[in-house]
Amino acid sequence: MSPRAAMLATIMWVVSAEAATGSWSRDVPGVLVAMSDRTSQSQAISPPAGIPLGGATLTRVQWRFDTPPSHPVNAWLCHPERCVALSGMRGSTTALEGMLANAPLHFRFALSPGQRPVRVQGLQVIVNYR
Repeated sequence: MSPRAAMLATIMWVVSAEAATGSWSRDVPGVLVAMSDRTSQSQAISPPAGIPLGGATLTRVQWRFDTPPSHPVNAWLCHPERCVALSGMRGSTTALEGMLANAPLHFRFALSPGQRPVRVQGLQVIVNYR
């Protein structure tokens, strides 16, 4: 292969890889978390219509949610294949890497025993895929 052909092939590979890479974000309504022995679940968080995900897979997911001061909750971000415990109200994870990017996600929340009900608001994800 000539140097020019090799360079053209490399450029085409980079362009096709970039075309298959992207991100989407969604906000969903808040959730009232009222029990410690049962989780409360957000509505499904699906990719916006019109994004051609095909067989794209997740790479990194960033999350955000808000609780009143001094009212922490136990939180998870779930894909149909697996749930990941969240370390705080904001962060990112690669624990869902390789799972289909067109599957809906959702948050799950639970209280600690004896904790009073809490409204969790500002639910958002930013999904990066390849």
